[in-house]
Amino acid sequence: MSLNTSDPHDSAGPDDPLRLVVVSAGVSEPSSTRLLADRTAQKVLDLLLESGRSATVGVIELGPLAVDIAQAIVSGYPGERLKTAFERLAAADAVIASTPVYKAGISGLLKSFADILDNDLLIAKPVILAATAGTSRHAMVVDEQLRPLFAFLRALPVPTSLFAAPEDWGQAALGDRIQRAATELVLLLRSGVGRSIADSAWTGYQHQFGGNATRAEHTADDVDFTTDLMRLAAGGTA
Repeated sequence: MSLNTSDPHDSAGPDDPLRLVVVSAGVSEPSSTRLLADRTAQKVLDLLLESGRSATVGVIELGPLAVDIAQAIVSGYPGERLKTAFERLAAADAVIASTPVYKAGISGLLKSFADILDNDLLIAKPVILAATAGTSRHAMVVDEQLRPLFAFLRALPVPTSLFAAPEDWGQAALGDRIQRAATELVLLLRSGVGRSIADSAWTGYQHQFGGNATRAEHTADDVDFTTDLMRLAAGGTA
């Protein structure tokens, strides 16, 4: 399925299309992980269109970024391709995160990508969590591993998580779950609750200095030089 993509560098206004970003950790071709994300994204687009809102979809494929991610973990400095991915996520109104399951765990590629994300990047962004696996025995990995990860990142995962084993693809139940998760995401987007939370409570969060999240334009004026630690760092006394 071909989805329209958006330019991550454009600034979105209140009447502009909503931005949905798919993060896929699938590495096979074709990828069932990407297929699940695409089906879900298309359902979100359809529901938004029915409600009178347009949207665009951007896709971040982690497979081609694997070397960049490893280098960023070792060096602490992301390359240009990763910075572009971060900018796309920062500008997103909502995210679909989809991962394969290996040996009863989420993809190490997705976890490594999350490890180098700014902690502020996904604050209050609605997210659909999805996973695929070769057996239904891994069905709880989404809620046991993905949900805590995105809770740490302070995102807003929708109540319904998605999981697909090989036998699920031909079943109506998978379509029903996709419909339910997409509906939950659309309701969060239409309510504006995520943006309202971030706009009204941003200063109440513990932030990374100089982060790359949308609202994280920190300068030296944001540093509190009156604390005991800062006075000691400046050569004074506590």
